[in-house]
Parts: sequence; structure tokens; C-alpha cells
Amino acid sequence: MARVAVPERGQPLDVAYIYSLATAINDLATQVSDNATQYSTIYSSTMGNQNVKTNELRIVTATENVINGETVIADTIKDYSFNFPSDFKYIPTVTMTPVNIGKNDYGNNVIVTIKEVTTSRVDYTVRFNLTGSLSLSVNLIAVGLPQ
Repeated sequence: MARVAVPERGQPLDVAYIYSLATAINDLATQVSDNATQYSTIYSSTMGNQNVKTNELRIVTATENVINGETVIADTIKDYSFNFPSDFKYIPTVTMTPVNIGKNDYGNNVIVTIKEVTTSRVDYTVRFNLTGSLSLSVNLIAVGLPQ
């Protein structure tokens, strides 16, 4: 994309300079034009299908450390929650994945379950299937419409 030179102080703004400004603005408008590849479809039971510009979506990603070198007991479940930095307009789509940061068998045997998602937070549980010391984090991705 062409860059427009910044005028010197006191320089008169002539037709050529204004023409270069208009050309640069039109080039920018062409690059961000509305076309099908710049839209995303988002669905939920409360709002149905909505096609929105991809740059209008709100995406929150996070890594939460849930256990750090602690001993857990098999078949126990711990509750956790994550508050979004700001609210979504509707309930977002959320995915969560456990990450075995301790790199041992105990961290390989966990189940992360999303209990509830609201516009402001996600509540989830971690079930430990083996007794032992582990370090575990959870990756979270939430996609939705901003408030």
C-alpha cells in the first residue's frame, strides 16, 4: 500500500497532496472490503446463526495453572472457574484442553469438563484418575460477540 508523505509545517495543501490522500484511503478501503471470506458464522441456541465480520468477534485465550507439584488422589474432582476480562454479549463457545506441564503419567490421566459457561465466566472441573504428584494447566479458548 502506498504511503502518503507528511506535509511540512506551513506547506500549502494542494490538489496533488489531497489526491494522494484520497488514493491511499481508497486503497485501504479496497483491502478491507466486505467479502465472504471476511465473515464468520457464530451459532448458539440463544441467538441462532449470526454472520459477523471476523474482526468483530471477540476471542479470549488463556492458560490457567491449576495444579503445581501437588499430590492428588485418584477419582477426586476439583472445581475451578475463569472470569473473562470483559463480558460477552451472548454465551461464547468455549473449549478447554488439559496440558501436562509435569510431563508424567499422573498428568496424562485427567479429564477437564466444562460445567457452565456464562457471558462473564466459565466453570469447569478437573477429575484426577491416578494418585500422585502432578503439575497441570488448562488452555482455554472462548469465541463470541463482544458486549
